[in-house]
Amino acid sequence: MKFKNLLIICNTFPDKDNTFVAGIFVKEQVKHLKKYFENIYVISPVAYGMEYLRKTHLEKYTFDNVHVYFPKYFNLPFFYFHFRDFWVNLEYSCIYDLIKRENLQFDLVHAHYTWPSGAVAIELKKKFRVPVVITEHTHITLYKELKKKNKQYINTWKQCDAIIRVNKKDIPLIVDQGEVPAQKIFHVVNGFDPLKFKYITKDDARHKLGLKNDLKIVYNVGRLYEEKGQNYLIDAINEVVKTRKDVLCIIGGSGPLRDKLQNQINDLNLQNHVLLIGFVPDELLSFWMYACDVFVLPSLSEGNPTVMFECLGCGKPFVGTKVGGVPEIIISDDYGLVVEPKNSKDLANMIKIALDKKWDSQHIKRYGEKFTWENITKDIISVYMKI
Repeated sequence: MKFKNLLIICNTFPDKDNTFVAGIFVKEQVKHLKKYFENIYVISPVAYGMEYLRKTHLEKYTFDNVHVYFPKYFNLPFFYFHFRDFWVNLEYSCIYDLIKRENLQFDLVHAHYTWPSGAVAIELKKKFRVPVVITEHTHITLYKELKKKNKQYINTWKQCDAIIRVNKKDIPLIVDQGEVPAQKIFHVVNGFDPLKFKYITKDDARHKLGLKNDLKIVYNVGRLYEEKGQNYLIDAINEVVKTRKDVLCIIGGSGPLRDKLQNQINDLNLQNHVLLIGFVPDELLSFWMYACDVFVLPSLSEGNPTVMFECLGCGKPFVGTKVGGVPEIIISDDYGLVVEPKNSKDLANMIKIALDKKWDSQHIKRYGEKFTWENITKDIISVYMKI
């Protein structure tokens, strides 16, 4: 491959020990892309004040041949709604200064999300004369911008060299804007790292976590944000336990809705049936996944959730909502069940069906293995080569 060094621009990126997990799917992808390059540089600009709001502290770090930077810059939320070009200019200046200061040399830019990272990448393309690939991950945001025929999005897509979309159904919507040729848009899903999920029996996993073997365990992990829909899951469990008392729902992850969700659990008297366990460190991810009977993702919006592939790769049935690329992956009742978002009663019914059904875990696992990052990064490299 002619590329030596890759520059990645992304809106968010995890810290060194993954206690800040926003953009974790980008980091997992990078871990497998790195073998194709001499160096990968990741730049994720952070506006002053954001670390305080997120309760994080982000510092540059290196793993193997990957170098991660979090340059600080001045910005205002006002620019998100008005004069958005100012936002792009501020990020571009911040990134350009870092590139010159660190003397970074790169042959290709891969931006995650069209805005602002993709728009910034186009400015880098003009300056450094390198090709740009943009992966668009969003769901609701993308539809809003397409409906508005957002010129900033369209101009960014016109000027980049390739677009990666994580689900198929949205590609015609982008083409229908009339200015982006279909041949520059590629469908590449997200993936998962099987090495993070070393097999362990359900009994051993439950013993490690102090969970009873006679329970039916429903598991969810993700950021505690509105779009992840954990409040609908809690309501669904409230319906489930009306007919069976052996169900325990484990919700892993941290975020601003923790107190609100805990209050919901308390109000419904579900303290014995729903537990918020907080941030799940990497070394416990496989234990929680293998301890459960079914994994549930009640999201209101998704691109193509990494945790879905992790679930399938561990041979666990997946119950999720019909958002983003989920229906394109859960193509058979042999792998899981899907429901409309924001419908707790239907979600409860699907959970009950999933808990009663006899699943072929090896069949699910074989299907999930198609989506390892090792396989998915080959598709990404193919896109790089085409440009």
